[in-house]
Amino acid sequence: MIIQDWGLIDFNEAWRRQRELVDAILRSDHPDTLVLCEHPPVITLGRTTQEGGVVMDADMLKQQHVDVIKINRGGEATVHNPGQLVGYPIFNLTRTKPDLHWFLRTIEQSIIDVLSEYEVVGGRVDGLTGVWIDGTRKICAIGIHCSRWITSHGFALNVNNDLGLFDAIVPCGIRDKGVTSLEAETRRAIEMHELRTRIIEAFRKNFGKAL
Repeated sequence: MIIQDWGLIDFNEAWRRQRELVDAILRSDHPDTLVLCEHPPVITLGRTTQEGGVVMDADMLKQQHVDVIKINRGGEATVHNPGQLVGYPIFNLTRTKPDLHWFLRTIEQSIIDVLSEYEVVGGRVDGLTGVWIDGTRKICAIGIHCSRWITSHGFALNVNNDLGLFDAIVPCGIRDKGVTSLEAETRRAIEMHELRTRIIEAFRKNFGKAL
């Protein structure tokens, strides 16, 4: 697995680069790649987004320079904005395990492992992909696309981002639960570079077990 850090990058540009990586893996023996980045404020709508997934008026979102983009990942509406660590594992699962359930659970476990290093207890909620705090507050959303066992899209871990934009949507289509961030849970500043390093280590450990 190699790492690419794209910094703060427009969502559409990142989506284009993801497709290039997928094509490279399809054409050749390009290694599995974990991309880490952040995005300017944007709302993305997964394939299963229901009507009413975006509750804020479109004109108001435009005034705030927030794009709404329909994409090909699973899941419903979510938010990306600066201070949220986004990870795109572009992996060929035939090299490890061609099992999407395993892939999603391994991403979740990697996030849970990192949260524990900050003394935050992350967990799962039956039937709801992602990582939760106390089963009531989502701290990490996960939505992927997979074609010919090559994955794209990935996870969005709230670190120190403004959670107010989540009021514009029904996060992941779930109306009876909230969202939180690592900074909100720890009540202290989180150093993003250190967090990136810990995420990389957790992915290497957990996905490496399947090799």
